[in-house]
Amino acid sequence: MYNSVIQISKSALKNNIDFIKSLIDKSVTLSSVVKGNAYGHSILKMIPLLQKLEVNHFSVYSSFEAKQVFKVAKNNFTILIMGDINNTDEDWIIDNSIEFFVFNISRLNQMLSKAKQKKKTLIIHIEIETGMNRTGFNEEDWIQIIQLVNANKDFIKVKGLCTHFAGAESLNNYVRVKQQQKKFKKAIKFFKTHEIVPQQIHCSCSAAVLAFPTKNYDMVRVGILQYGLWPSRESFIKYISKLNINTNILKPVLSWKSYIMDIKRVPKGEFIGYGSSFLAENETVVASVPIGYGYGYSRSLSNLGRVIINNIRYSVIGTINMNMFLVDITSSNTIAINDEVILIGSSTDLDIPLSSFCNNTDQLNYEVLSRIDKDIPRTITL
Repeated sequence: MYNSVIQISKSALKNNIDFIKSLIDKSVTLSSVVKGNAYGHSILKMIPLLQKLEVNHFSVYSSFEAKQVFKVAKNNFTILIMGDINNTDEDWIIDNSIEFFVFNISRLNQMLSKAKQKKKTLIIHIEIETGMNRTGFNEEDWIQIIQLVNANKDFIKVKGLCTHFAGAESLNNYVRVKQQQKKFKKAIKFFKTHEIVPQQIHCSCSAAVLAFPTKNYDMVRVGILQYGLWPSRESFIKYISKLNINTNILKPVLSWKSYIMDIKRVPKGEFIGYGSSFLAENETVVASVPIGYGYGYSRSLSNLGRVIINNIRYSVIGTINMNMFLVDITSSNTIAINDEVILIGSSTDLDIPLSSFCNNTDQLNYEVLSRIDKDIPRTITL
């Protein structure tokens, strides 16, 4: 018996993909971002589900993740690497026509050398630095990359021209993002003037799809929305206010469940768990759950977290350990060892949303999801 299980809802995923598709034109390619083990949902589980929903373009961060997608994807699909490429994966990328971001000359030269030896064509997306100041070609470098591409047209196909916005999920970044859009538009014109006309121009993540729906160009790279979560609380409020609705259109795809490992009574006046963060002011019944921060259940939830057992919400007490946390079940006479414990998800009447983790720990929902232990089994539910 595993100490917990992650459940992935097919119906919730379909709901979210349908919603995303309603936001973009039919001519716009939806690239599913599955970096970070598909935001903690499991690349190996998510790819088949996404393909059944006619999503066949996948963006990953690394060549390691690209290989995971390649292992389970079927028929016609595209993989785009947005970040790290391990040297040992370069031949595999070229041989399998894996697309990748180019954001410096050295990467392109290294891959180009191997492509020439193999008499193969690289499929690249040129990343433009527009204000994120992370990766991408600065304006003074544009002519150099253009010259290199035009001198090697037999071995380089520029599939895309792209950038990434620095905080489209918040109005605080509105001016900065608008400046980025202006610079990106300048880059598009400059590259086209120099005979580089990419098939796909793209810049929008989940937040940008919501905030700037007219700037989707040819493709959008959507992550957090497809998993049933909003890029920020601000983006959620802004969207429902715009439509004058009061319900959440998205449905969380992931739920996380464990079980009661042990139950014991603690006398009045005793401290519970490590240190002295929780004092039993009355006789307290404590249930132990075999999950802790080593599995992604944040230590910051100590004395703050909530769980659902038998359709009743209970409090996490004491300091969360690496492999265990404790729950105050004093008010119940019916809870037994092996009873189900909902860490994230819903029961008949109650819900423990991922947002409660974020509110109590100051973690982003992206962070909470990606920190869930990859070894916890993922199962598919309706």
